[in-house]
Order: sequence, then structure tokens, then C-alpha cells
Amino acid sequence: MSQEKSQKIGKTGLSALIISSAIGTGIFGLMSQLASEASPGSAIVAWVIVDVGFAALVYCLNHLAQARPDLDSGIFSYAGAAFGPLGEFISGWGYWLASWVSNIAFCTMIMSALGNFLPAFKGGQNLPSVLLSCAVVWLITLLVTLGLKSASFVNALVTVCKLIPLLVFLIVMFAAFKAGMFTSHFWENVASSGSPFTAKSLFTQIQGSLIYLVFVFVGIEGASVMGSKAKKKSDATFATVASLIALILIYGFISLLPYGVMTRAQLAALPQPAMSGILANTVGVWGEGLVDVGLIISCLGGLLSWTLLPVETTTLLSQDSLLPKVWSKSNKHGAPLFSLIITALLETLFLFSFLITSNAYNFASAICSTTALACYAFVSIYEIMYSAKNKKPLGLVMGIISGLFEILGLVISGWQEVLLLSICYVPGFALFIYRRRKELKKGQIIAMLCIFALAILAVILICLGIISF
Repeated sequence: MSQEKSQKIGKTGLSALIISSAIGTGIFGLMSQLASEASPGSAIVAWVIVDVGFAALVYCLNHLAQARPDLDSGIFSYAGAAFGPLGEFISGWGYWLASWVSNIAFCTMIMSALGNFLPAFKGGQNLPSVLLSCAVVWLITLLVTLGLKSASFVNALVTVCKLIPLLVFLIVMFAAFKAGMFTSHFWENVASSGSPFTAKSLFTQIQGSLIYLVFVFVGIEGASVMGSKAKKKSDATFATVASLIALILIYGFISLLPYGVMTRAQLAALPQPAMSGILANTVGVWGEGLVDVGLIISCLGGLLSWTLLPVETTTLLSQDSLLPKVWSKSNKHGAPLFSLIITALLETLFLFSFLITSNAYNFASAICSTTALACYAFVSIYEIMYSAKNKKPLGLVMGIISGLFEILGLVISGWQEVLLLSICYVPGFALFIYRRRKELKKGQIIAMLCIFALAILAVILICLGIISF
């Protein structure tokens, strides 16, 4: 008992774990994405919306984890509790998509950073970048098939390489910040003379930036999982709240302070990773090198965990009889070989598609954010259902706030992303039907046919050139 207790983590250590796991590649490139869409004032409004939405989501995740500990098949088990097997599959398949698409964003950012040292990889979206990215994906897949899980020293190295550039960046931004530059075009709803930006309303600016802000929070659901490592339940609650506040402050300052250091046009024109370009402009080449080296090591370490996450998702879906059994069949090293190979093949195809995509990183982050929002929406819906049934007024309110945020995010992120997402479900439905062919119900068939119709519409619009990516 004493040994088990000694392995538990206190509130400080748990908070550090949550923060480290939540910070990914998104924050290294968010500055240029945000500047291309919104003025400082509009960006602040968008941040407030996102912060409130994710605070409500974190509450829902923690509340449901305590109220329904029997639902242990990932966050998509809440969709199963609300809507049955098809609901769990739709949420789980979407979470699987979001997980491996995140790996694509990792690869794109690695190549962009590497391009600052080796011109052949400049931009991160040419043939050498794609080929090297594919090699990295398959190498990590091979390591996982041989039984590699994770190592404490790797996690520690990744954490240091991730946090040091962020800390240096914040110090430099605070020192170089000019209030006059930050406020000179605070709203910029109507483009000024000579501005490279077209006139945009406040809503349009929020709409354009919201999907990128959501992307940096993808992974926050890990907070509810890490809560089981706490010494006391009160430690888990404290760590979750403290971590969320810390992430809000870190993300907010890092993405907003550059508006007071460089003009919006300069920020929007920066290649990825934007953070290295901002430091290079402010302190010189050493700043750019610091961010690039830290980012490359951080992303390589992150690729390991984000290779494990999608295959763990498909394993759980297979064990719940929602995917064919082969998806959960492990080799002698305990790795689900079939799932790993399929995931790596899809990542490879996706990487090669970037040769014809104008902005690979933005496209990957947009698809990941849209898919994650759909998965989070199921959590919120079940929180509403559970709280209403069990007369939990706070849970009901938080579920409604979280649900409205996710629905709003899906609506204003754009109908194109939603339609593209429907195409991704078609092969999944074929697998679902095969596994549950003896248990299909009329409602499930109708729901799948509706999504299939959206997928056909998406293909038609792509062929007509109305949807581009």
C-alpha cells in the first residue's frame, strides 16, 4: 500500500504533467495564423470564447470521470452511453482521425524548422520534406511495433526542449513589446489605406481565427485521465484548474504579445514555425536557431505518443465490437500491428497530398480541430443528459456552455471542413457494418446514409472546384 501511495503524484507534479502533455506544435505557429485572420481586439474576443468553452469542457470531463468510472473506453465511451454503438463509433473514429492528423502537423512543422538549417526542406511542403516525413513516420511505427512505448528520459527531454524556447520567447516579447503598435489598429474591422488585409467584420475575424485557437487545446482531455494519478481527489481538481489557467495565460501571451513587436502584416507573412521568425526579427539568428532546435526535438518526441494514441483508440473500438478484431490483435511485442500499418499508410498518403495543397500545416490543423470539436460535442451532450437525469444543475449549465461552444466552432469553422470530414467516415462505416452486420438497426442505417450523402456532396463540390484544399 505504501509503495502504491508513493507512486502517486501531488498537485504540483500533476499540474506540470498536464501542461507538458497539452502543449504541442500549434503554439509555435499560431502567431502568423492568428495575424492573418484577426486584429488584436478580434483575437482577444476569440480567445475569450475559446477559453470559456474549454473551461466548461474540462469540467464536463472531470465530472463524468468521477460520476461514471465504468465508462473507460476513452472519451468516446460517453458518446456510446448517449447514442449507442454507432455514436461511440462516430466519436471514436473521429478521435482516431484527429490523432493521426496531428502527426501530420508535427511532420510539417519539423520540416519547416529543418528548412531553416537545410534549404532543401524550406517551407516543409516540397518533395524532400514529404519523403523525409514519410521516413520518420515509418521509423517511429517500426519502433512501436518492436515494443517501444515511452521512456522517462525521452519525456523529460521533450518537456525541456518544449518549454525553454517558450520561456525565452515570452521574456523577449515582454521586453520588446510596444503598446502603441499593439493598439494602433486594435480592431481594424475596415482595412486602412495601404493595408494588405481586406475589410473584415468582427465576426469574420473571429470565424477565421477560432479553428486555429481550438487546435492548440487539442489534447486537454488528457487532464481527466491524469487525474487518476493524483494522491487525493482534491489534488486532481486543483491540478486541472491550475493547468487550464496556466495554459490560457501561456497561449494568450504568446499569441497576442507579438502584435506589439511586429506589424500584423509582418506576422501574417512569416513562414512556419512563426515563433522562430519572430525571435530572429527581434534578437537575431540565435533566437531562430533556439526555437528550431527545440521544436524539432520536441516534435520528434511528440510523434511517439501521437503514434500510440490512434492505435490505442482503434484497439478500444475493436474490443467494444465496433471494428474488426484484427484492429486489436497484437504481435509478440504487444503492439497492434494491423492498426499501426494502416495508420502509417494513411499518414503517408496524406503527406503526399501536401504536394498539391497550398498550406499543409493550416489544412492539417483545421481538419484536426474540426474533428476534435465533433468528438468533444458528444461529451457535452452526455453531460447534459446525465446532469438533467440526476438533477445536477452545475453540470447541466457547464454541459450547455460546452456544447454551444463546440457547435458554434463547427458552424463557423466552415461547411467545407465538415463536408470533408464526412468523406473520412465512409470507409469507417464499411468496417462498422462488417463487424456489426448481425446487429444493425434501422436508425443506425439511416444515420450512416445521411453522412454518406454529405460525403457524395463533398466529392461533387471538390470536382467542381467549389471546395479546395
